[in-house]
Amino acid sequence: MKLLIGNRNYSTWSLRPWLVLRHFDIAFEDEVLQLSGAGWRETLAARSPTGKVPVLVDGALVVPETIAIIEYLADSFPDKAIWPQDRADRALARAAAAEMHAGFNALRNHAPMNLRGSYPGRVDLDAIRRDLHRIEVLWGDLLARSGGPYLFGTFSAADAMYAPLATRLRTYDLPVSDVAGRYVEAIYALPAFQEWRGLALQEPWIVDDDEIDVIQGRVAPGTLA
Repeated sequence: MKLLIGNRNYSTWSLRPWLVLRHFDIAFEDEVLQLSGAGWRETLAARSPTGKVPVLVDGALVVPETIAIIEYLADSFPDKAIWPQDRADRALARAAAAEMHAGFNALRNHAPMNLRGSYPGRVDLDAIRRDLHRIEVLWGDLLARSGGPYLFGTFSAADAMYAPLATRLRTYDLPVSDVAGRYVEAIYALPAFQEWRGLALQEPWIVDDDEIDVIQGRVAPGTLA
């Protein structure tokens, strides 16, 4: 089984299934496909049905899209409890994952994931206020229900879906409650996440489209080193 991923420093959708695979001790290989540089779009188009990452390759089967990959893994390894075992919890976990997949566009656009960066004060809080409020309500309700430290007590696919958002809160030092802050700490304490982050910090590549200084016009594309 192989997971095709993008640059670890930036690729939020790649991080999610990778965490599931690593945390639940499912044997796999990964391969990084660059999200910048000469011919990167053509390379992706040749390897991915959607021209995007991640892609799971399991024998002759090629599965694109993060949630589809996670569901395939949950079906393939039912003993791993990738989703919560309780039916009500499982429904809430899938609802939270679907909301992450479809929502939080302001945070995506104004605060891209950048595990190497630290940019306090760079994000317009008015632009992301609604998303921050929704995170507080969603995480707060689920953590109160489960007792934490993860959304459903132990780590699940729902946490994998929200891990990239947690990194945004830290990278841009966004104002959050103590409850949300402790959840961010729990994500950073996860061994699988620590492994991913360690590899991301070693990457030399820069993707201009995901660098806040380029997005906000402080520096010209192609000038970051």
